[in-house]
Amino acid sequence: MSDWPALPIFVRLSGRAVVLVGEGEAADAKRRLLERAGAVIVGEDRADEARLAVVADDEPAAHRLKQRGLLVNVVDRPELCDFTLPAIVDRAPVLVAVGTGGVSAGLAAAVRQRLEAILPAGLGRLAEALHAARGALRARFPETAARRRAIGAALASGGALDPMRDHDDSNVAARIAAGAAPRVEQIRLRSVDPDDLTLREARWLAQADRVTHRAEVPSAVLDRARADAVREQTGVAVHESWEGLTVDVSLAGVPE
Repeated sequence: MSDWPALPIFVRLSGRAVVLVGEGEAADAKRRLLERAGAVIVGEDRADEARLAVVADDEPAAHRLKQRGLLVNVVDRPELCDFTLPAIVDRAPVLVAVGTGGVSAGLAAAVRQRLEAILPAGLGRLAEALHAARGALRARFPETAARRRAIGAALASGGALDPMRDHDDSNVAARIAAGAAPRVEQIRLRSVDPDDLTLREARWLAQADRVTHRAEVPSAVLDRARADAVREQTGVAVHESWEGLTVDVSLAGVPE
Protein backbone atom coordinates (compact mmCIF):
# COMPACT_ATOMS: atom_id res chain seq x y z
CA MET A 1 0.00 0.00 0.00
CA SER A 2 1.55 3.32 -1.05
CA ASP A 3 -0.75 5.59 0.96
CA TRP A 4 -0.93 5.69 4.74
CA PRO A 5 -4.24 4.33 6.01
CA ALA A 6 -4.16 6.99 8.74
CA LEU A 7 -2.25 10.13 9.70
CA PRO A 8 -0.29 9.65 12.96
CA ILE A 9 -0.71 12.65 15.27
CA PHE A 10 -0.14 13.46 18.93
CA VAL A 11 -3.16 15.06 20.61
CA ARG A 12 -2.86 17.14 23.78
CA LEU A 13 -5.61 15.89 26.11
CA SER A 14 -4.63 17.57 29.37
CA GLY A 15 -7.80 19.04 30.89
CA ARG A 16 -9.92 18.05 27.88
CA ALA A 17 -13.05 15.91 28.06
CA VAL A 18 -13.01 12.48 26.43
CA VAL A 19 -16.07 10.21 26.44
CA LEU A 20 -15.48 6.68 27.69
CA VAL A 21 -18.30 4.16 27.30
CA GLY A 22 -18.21 0.57 28.57
CA GLU A 23 -17.07 -1.51 31.49
CA GLY A 24 -14.63 -4.32 32.14
CA GLU A 25 -10.94 -4.89 31.57
CA ALA A 26 -10.81 -3.26 28.13
CA ALA A 27 -12.54 -0.09 29.33
CA ASP A 28 -10.34 0.05 32.43
CA ALA A 29 -7.19 -0.16 30.28
CA LYS A 30 -8.38 2.71 28.07
CA ARG A 31 -9.29 4.74 31.16
CA ARG A 32 -5.76 4.39 32.52
CA LEU A 33 -4.28 5.39 29.17
CA LEU A 34 -6.48 8.48 28.87
CA GLU A 35 -5.94 9.56 32.47
CA ARG A 36 -2.20 9.22 32.02
CA ALA A 37 -2.50 11.73 29.16
CA GLY A 38 -4.39 14.11 31.46
CA ALA A 39 -7.83 13.66 29.89
CA VAL A 40 -11.02 14.30 31.85
CA ILE A 41 -13.14 11.16 31.49
CA VAL A 42 -16.85 11.82 30.96
CA GLY A 43 -19.89 9.72 30.07
CA GLU A 44 -22.03 9.76 26.96
CA ASP A 45 -24.38 12.23 28.63
CA ARG A 46 -21.61 14.85 28.44
CA ALA A 47 -20.65 14.19 24.85
CA ASP A 48 -21.22 17.84 23.94
CA GLU A 49 -18.09 18.70 25.96
CA ALA A 50 -15.87 16.27 24.05
CA ARG A 51 -14.39 15.75 20.59
CA LEU A 52 -13.12 12.21 21.11
CA ALA A 53 -14.74 9.05 22.43
CA VAL A 54 -13.55 5.55 23.29
CA VAL A 55 -16.14 2.78 23.31
CA ALA A 56 -15.73 -0.73 24.71
CA ASP A 57 -18.27 -3.37 23.69
CA ASP A 58 -21.18 -1.03 22.87
CA GLU A 59 -21.65 -0.65 19.11
CA PRO A 60 -24.93 1.31 19.37
CA ALA A 61 -23.19 3.90 21.57
CA ALA A 62 -20.42 4.20 18.97
CA HIS A 63 -22.95 5.00 16.25
CA ARG A 64 -24.76 7.53 18.46
CA LEU A 65 -21.50 9.33 19.25
CA LYS A 66 -20.47 9.39 15.60
CA GLN A 67 -23.81 10.97 14.73
CA ARG A 68 -23.07 13.68 17.28
CA GLY A 69 -19.83 14.50 15.47
CA LEU A 70 -17.28 12.85 17.75
CA LEU A 71 -14.31 10.88 16.50
CA VAL A 72 -14.70 7.41 17.98
CA ASN A 73 -12.38 4.54 18.83
CA VAL A 74 -14.15 1.20 19.26
CA VAL A 75 -12.09 -1.40 21.11
CA ASP A 76 -11.26 -4.42 18.91
CA ARG A 77 -13.47 -3.11 16.07
CA PRO A 78 -11.07 -1.37 13.64
CA GLU A 79 -13.78 -1.15 10.95
CA LEU A 80 -15.77 1.16 13.26
CA CYS A 81 -12.82 3.30 14.38
CA ASP A 82 -12.25 6.89 13.32
CA PHE A 83 -8.90 6.71 15.11
CA THR A 84 -6.81 4.02 16.77
CA LEU A 85 -4.68 4.08 19.90
CA PRO A 86 -1.08 2.96 19.35
CA ALA A 87 1.28 0.99 21.53
CA ILE A 88 3.49 3.55 23.28
CA VAL A 89 7.13 3.62 24.31
CA ASP A 90 7.35 6.31 26.99
CA ARG A 91 10.62 8.19 27.43
CA ALA A 92 8.88 11.43 28.33
CA PRO A 93 8.98 13.91 26.76
CA VAL A 94 9.95 11.50 23.97
CA LEU A 95 7.06 9.27 22.95
CA VAL A 96 7.29 6.57 20.30
CA ALA A 97 3.94 5.35 19.00
CA VAL A 98 3.57 2.05 17.15
CA GLY A 99 0.34 1.47 15.27
CA THR A 100 -1.06 -0.97 12.74
CA GLY A 101 -4.30 0.85 12.00
CA GLY A 102 -6.11 -1.62 14.24
CA VAL A 103 -5.02 -4.60 12.10
CA SER A 104 -2.93 -6.30 14.81
CA ALA A 105 -2.63 -4.97 18.33
CA GLY A 106 -0.41 -7.94 19.15
CA LEU A 107 2.12 -6.97 16.50
CA ALA A 108 2.16 -3.36 17.71
CA ALA A 109 2.77 -4.59 21.26
CA ALA A 110 5.61 -6.87 20.14
CA VAL A 111 7.34 -4.02 18.29
CA ARG A 112 6.88 -1.77 21.33
CA GLN A 113 8.53 -4.37 23.56
CA ARG A 114 11.52 -4.56 21.24
CA LEU A 115 11.85 -0.79 21.20
CA GLU A 116 11.59 -0.68 25.00
CA ALA A 117 14.71 -2.82 25.16
CA ILE A 118 16.60 -0.69 22.65
CA LEU A 119 15.82 2.90 23.62
CA PRO A 120 17.89 4.15 26.59
CA ALA A 121 16.06 5.12 29.77
CA GLY A 122 17.72 8.53 29.66
CA LEU A 123 16.40 9.51 26.24
CA GLY A 124 13.88 11.89 27.79
CA ARG A 125 16.59 13.63 29.80
CA LEU A 126 18.56 14.19 26.61
CA ALA A 127 15.51 15.80 24.99
CA GLU A 128 15.08 18.13 27.97
CA ALA A 129 18.78 19.00 27.92
CA LEU A 130 18.59 19.89 24.23
CA HIS A 131 15.55 22.07 24.92
CA ALA A 132 17.39 23.87 27.73
CA ALA A 133 20.41 24.44 25.47
CA ARG A 134 18.48 26.20 22.68
CA GLY A 135 19.57 29.69 23.68
CA ALA A 136 23.23 28.75 23.97
CA LEU A 137 23.12 26.94 20.64
CA ARG A 138 21.53 29.92 18.88
CA ALA A 139 24.30 32.13 20.26
CA ARG A 140 27.03 29.69 19.19
CA PHE A 141 25.48 28.95 15.78
CA PRO A 142 23.50 32.02 14.63
CA GLU A 143 22.85 30.52 11.19
CA THR A 144 20.03 27.98 11.22
CA ALA A 145 21.72 25.65 8.74
CA ALA A 146 24.96 25.52 10.72
CA ARG A 147 23.06 24.93 13.95
CA ARG A 148 21.02 22.13 12.39
CA ARG A 149 24.15 20.45 11.02
CA ALA A 150 25.96 20.66 14.36
CA ILE A 151 23.02 19.20 16.27
CA GLY A 152 22.49 16.51 13.65
CA ALA A 153 26.14 15.51 13.79
CA ALA A 154 26.08 15.28 17.59
CA LEU A 155 22.98 13.09 17.48
CA ALA A 156 24.29 10.86 14.69
CA SER A 157 25.43 7.32 15.35
CA GLY A 158 28.70 7.57 17.24
CA GLY A 159 28.24 11.29 17.84
CA ALA A 160 28.76 13.12 21.12
CA LEU A 161 25.05 12.85 21.95
CA ASP A 162 24.15 9.60 20.20
CA PRO A 163 20.55 9.07 21.45
CA MET A 164 20.94 5.31 21.39
CA ARG A 165 23.48 5.42 24.22
CA ASP A 166 23.15 6.34 27.88
CA HIS A 167 25.55 9.14 28.73
CA ASP A 168 25.98 12.31 30.72
CA ASP A 169 23.59 14.92 29.31
CA SER A 170 25.25 17.91 31.00
CA ASN A 171 26.94 20.70 29.01
CA VAL A 172 25.00 19.76 25.89
CA ALA A 173 25.72 23.02 24.04
CA ALA A 174 29.45 22.80 24.75
CA ARG A 175 29.60 19.20 23.57
CA ILE A 176 27.78 20.04 20.35
CA ALA A 177 30.09 23.00 19.72
CA ALA A 178 33.21 20.93 20.43
CA GLY A 179 32.12 18.32 17.93
CA ALA A 180 31.45 20.98 15.28
CA ALA A 181 35.12 21.84 14.74
CA PRO A 182 35.76 21.42 11.01
CA ARG A 183 38.12 18.83 9.59
CA VAL A 184 39.14 17.81 6.08
CA GLU A 185 38.94 14.30 4.70
CA GLN A 186 40.35 13.17 1.36
CA ILE A 187 38.63 10.74 -1.00
CA ARG A 188 40.84 9.01 -3.55
CA LEU A 189 38.74 7.95 -6.51
CA ARG A 190 38.91 4.36 -7.71
CA SER A 191 36.51 4.69 -10.66
CA VAL A 192 34.03 7.06 -12.28
CA ASP A 193 31.18 5.11 -10.68
CA PRO A 194 29.89 6.77 -7.48
CA ASP A 195 28.70 3.36 -6.29
CA ASP A 196 32.36 2.45 -5.82
CA LEU A 197 32.63 4.97 -2.99
CA THR A 198 32.85 3.33 0.41
CA LEU A 199 30.01 3.90 2.85
CA ARG A 200 32.20 6.27 4.85
CA GLU A 201 33.20 8.24 1.75
CA ALA A 202 29.59 8.52 0.66
CA ARG A 203 28.68 9.76 4.15
CA TRP A 204 31.45 12.35 4.04
CA LEU A 205 30.15 13.69 0.73
CA ALA A 206 26.55 13.69 1.94
CA GLN A 207 27.44 15.70 5.07
CA ALA A 208 30.23 17.96 3.80
CA ASP A 209 29.99 21.74 4.07
CA ARG A 210 32.62 22.27 1.34
CA VAL A 211 33.87 20.05 -1.48
CA THR A 212 37.18 20.84 -3.22
CA HIS A 213 37.94 18.98 -6.44
CA ARG A 214 39.87 19.04 -9.70
CA ALA A 215 37.99 19.68 -12.93
CA GLU A 216 38.34 16.04 -13.98
CA VAL A 217 36.31 14.69 -11.05
CA PRO A 218 33.11 13.18 -12.53
CA SER A 219 29.88 15.06 -11.85
CA ALA A 220 28.26 11.77 -10.86
CA VAL A 221 30.58 11.65 -7.85
CA LEU A 222 30.09 15.31 -6.98
CA ASP A 223 26.33 14.87 -7.14
CA ARG A 224 26.58 12.70 -4.03
CA ALA A 225 27.34 15.87 -2.04
CA ARG A 226 24.56 17.96 -0.51
CA ALA A 227 23.01 20.44 -2.89
CA ASP A 228 23.85 23.34 -0.53
CA ALA A 229 27.49 22.29 -0.02
CA VAL A 230 30.04 24.79 -1.36
CA ARG A 231 31.91 23.37 -4.36
CA GLU A 232 35.37 24.69 -5.18
CA GLN A 233 37.20 23.63 -8.32
CA THR A 234 40.98 23.83 -8.14
CA GLY A 235 43.25 24.06 -11.15
CA VAL A 236 42.40 23.13 -14.70
CA ALA A 237 41.97 19.79 -16.36
CA VAL A 238 45.45 18.34 -16.76
CA HIS A 239 44.72 14.62 -16.75
CA GLU A 240 43.22 12.56 -19.52
CA SER A 241 41.71 10.14 -17.01
CA TRP A 242 40.27 10.25 -13.52
CA GLU A 243 42.88 7.89 -12.03
CA GLY A 244 44.75 9.30 -9.07
CA LEU A 245 42.37 12.20 -8.56
CA THR A 246 41.21 13.14 -5.07
CA VAL A 247 38.24 14.99 -3.62
CA ASP A 248 38.71 16.98 -0.42
CA VAL A 249 35.65 17.38 1.79
CA SER A 250 35.41 19.75 4.74
CA LEU A 251 33.18 18.48 7.52
CA ALA A 252 31.92 20.11 10.70
CA GLY A 253 30.96 17.88 13.59
CA VAL A 254 30.60 14.65 11.62
CA PRO A 255 31.65 11.67 13.77
CA GLU A 256 34.94 10.04 12.76
